[in-house]
Amino acid sequence: MIEVWVFAEQEDGELSDIALELCGKARKLADHVGVKMGAMLPGKNVRGLAKKLIAHGADNVYLVEDQRLEHYQTQPYARVICSLVEKYKPQIVIYGASAIGRDLAPRVASALKAGLTADCTDLDIADVEDPLAGVTHKNLLLQIRPAFGGNIIATIVNPRRWPQMATVREGVMALLDPDPKRSGEVLEEKVEFHEEDFAVKLVERHREPRTVNLKGARTIAAGGGGVGSKQGFRIIYELAAAMGGAVGASRAAVDSGHIDKAHQVGQTGTTVRPALYIAAGISGTVQHRAGMEKSAKIVAINDDPEAPILAVAHYGIVGDLHQVIPMMIKAIKERA
Repeated sequence: MIEVWVFAEQEDGELSDIALELCGKARKLADHVGVKMGAMLPGKNVRGLAKKLIAHGADNVYLVEDQRLEHYQTQPYARVICSLVEKYKPQIVIYGASAIGRDLAPRVASALKAGLTADCTDLDIADVEDPLAGVTHKNLLLQIRPAFGGNIIATIVNPRRWPQMATVREGVMALLDPDPKRSGEVLEEKVEFHEEDFAVKLVERHREPRTVNLKGARTIAAGGGGVGSKQGFRIIYELAAAMGGAVGASRAAVDSGHIDKAHQVGQTGTTVRPALYIAAGISGTVQHRAGMEKSAKIVAINDDPEAPILAVAHYGIVGDLHQVIPMMIKAIKERA
C-alpha cells in the first residue's frame, strides 16, 4: 500500500497550479520506486476535480467531501490529512509551498511526529548510506533546497520518521501535459471531526485577484536595483509591452520600493521558466538566479562586466540599461 502522495490544493473548486505541477513530479518519483501515486482531495463538491488529477498522473484520488471543508481552515484540513496518512501510510507526502501548504504541512508534521523539509526546489529518489547505523536505506526521498541564504544547496533525507514530507516551491516543477486516457480510482473517505476542529469560524472572506502572472508569461523583462528608481522602471514596462510580456524584478528592486512584490522573481519570489528572460540592472545573486535560471533564453544587461548574472546569461550586454533598452525597444517596434 506504500504510495507517493500529493496534497491536491484547491480553492473555490479549482485546482491550484502547484497541485498539478506536483502531480507530474510525484508521478516520476512513484515510477522510480515502482509504487502508485495518490492525491488527497478534501473540500466541498470537489469530486469533479478527481478526473483532472488522474489525467495528471494520479492512480488513486482520496476524496474527502464535507460542506465544512468548503474553505480552507488549518485544523479541519490537518485532521483530514492525518487521518488519511495514518490509515494508508504513504511513504512520501508533498505539498505546495503556497500560503495554504506552508500553513498545513507543519501542523501535519507535528501531529504525526514526522520530518518536514520546507521550500524544496527539487526532489529525487536514491539509496542513502547511513554510516552511524551501518546500513543503506533504499529509495529515500532526496529533499533538495537552498540553505544559508542560498549560498549552498542542501540535500536532506529522512530515513526514520515517515512519511517523508516536503513542501515544494511554486513553478520549480515543470507542469506535464495531462493524459485524458489515464484511468484511476476515486476512493471516497469519511473523516471523523472533533468539535474543537471548528473552533475558528469564517465570518467573511476577501480575495484579491492576481494582477501579475509571471509564471504564465512567455517573455519577461525584469529590472533590478540598477534601474535606480520607481520612475526608472517605466523603461522596463515599455520593454515588456513591446515584447508582449510581463514585468519582473529582483528583490533589491522590491526592497527599494521601485516595484511591488508581486513582480519579484527569485528564491523568495516567483520561479519562472519563460522562453525569454531579459535581466536589466540585476547583479544576479544566487537567490535571484534560483528563480529564473531555467529560462530558455536569458539576456543580461549590466554595466558591470563582472556581474554574476552574466555567467548564466546566454547573451550579455555590458552597458547602461537606460541607453541599451531604448535601442532594443526601437528595434522590436521596427520589426513588428
